[in-house]
Amino acid sequence: MESHNHSTLAEFVLLGFPKVGHIKGWLFVLLLLAYLFTICGNTLIFFVIRLDAALHTPMYHFISILSFLELWYTATTIPKMLANLLSEKKTISFAGCLLQTYFFHSLGASECYLLTAMAYDRYLAICRPLHYPAIMTPALCGKMAAACWTCGFLCPISEVILVSQLPFCGYNEIQHIFCDFPPLLSLACKDTATNVLVDFAINAFIILITFLFIMVSYGRIIGAVLKIKTAAGRKKAFSTCASHLTVVLIFFGCIIFMYVRLRKSYSLTLDRTLAVVYSVLTPLVNPIIYSLRNKELIKAIRRTIFRKGGGASPTHH
Repeated sequence: MESHNHSTLAEFVLLGFPKVGHIKGWLFVLLLLAYLFTICGNTLIFFVIRLDAALHTPMYHFISILSFLELWYTATTIPKMLANLLSEKKTISFAGCLLQTYFFHSLGASECYLLTAMAYDRYLAICRPLHYPAIMTPALCGKMAAACWTCGFLCPISEVILVSQLPFCGYNEIQHIFCDFPPLLSLACKDTATNVLVDFAINAFIILITFLFIMVSYGRIIGAVLKIKTAAGRKKAFSTCASHLTVVLIFFGCIIFMYVRLRKSYSLTLDRTLAVVYSVLTPLVNPIIYSLRNKELIKAIRRTIFRKGGGASPTHH
C-alpha cells in the first residue's frame, strides 16, 4: 500500500471554541473588544515612549519593544479566532497552519528573551546603580533587543521543519483555538516521539533557562532592596519591578505548563483555557499593568494626549 504524506491533507479544521452554542456572538464581542483594547493600549504605550524624551531610558525602551511585540503576537492568532467564530467553514491551509505556529512560537520565544533582558536591566539599576549608566548604554540596549528578536525567530525553525515532514492523511480536526505543535502532532499518521522530544528540549531550554535567569535576577534585587534602610526607598525600588514581575509570573506560569511536558496533551479544556490566558489575556493586561503602576508613564500619556489634542501648550502663551 502506498504511504501517505501530508500532501493528501491540504487543510485543517480549527475547532476553536466548540459547544459555545448561543453564546458564540457574545464570545465574539468579548474577544473583539479584548483585541481592540490590546491594539490601542500597546500602540499608545509604544508611541508615547517613543515620542516623550523623558522616557528615553533603557527600562522604557524595553517596555516599548514589548508593547510592539504584543501587537504582532496577538495578530498571529486572534483575527483567525474571530473569523472562525463567525464562519461555518473553520479551515486553515497546511502552509497557513505551519506559518501561524512558527510566528506564534517565534514571537513567544522573543518575549521570553525580552522579559529576561528587562530583568537584567532592573538588576543593574538596583544592584549596581553606580555602574548602571556606563553598562546599560543605548548601544547595548539596541544589541540586546536585536538579539532577543533574532534568537526568538531562529528557535522554532527546527520544530516547524520536523512537523512539515510528518504524514497527515486522515482526521484533520485540530482540537485547539489556533495551530500549535501539540495538537498538530496528535493528528500525524506516524509515531511522533522524536518530535515530542525535540519540542520538549527546545521549549525547556528557552522557557526554563530564561525563567531561571529572571528569578535569580529578582532574588538579588529583593536582597538589595531589603538592605535599603528607609521604607520609602524600599517601596520605590519595589514599585519599579512589581509590574514586570507580575507579567513574568502570568506569562511563564502558563507556558511552562503548556510546553515543558513530554505528553502530547492533557485536558483539552484546560489547554484551551491556558491558551486564552497567554495568547489573549496577557497581552491585554500588559498595558494596564505597566500604566496603572507607573506614574511617570501616566504623566507622559497625559502630556502626549494634551499636546496632540490641544495643539500648542498654554504654557507657551
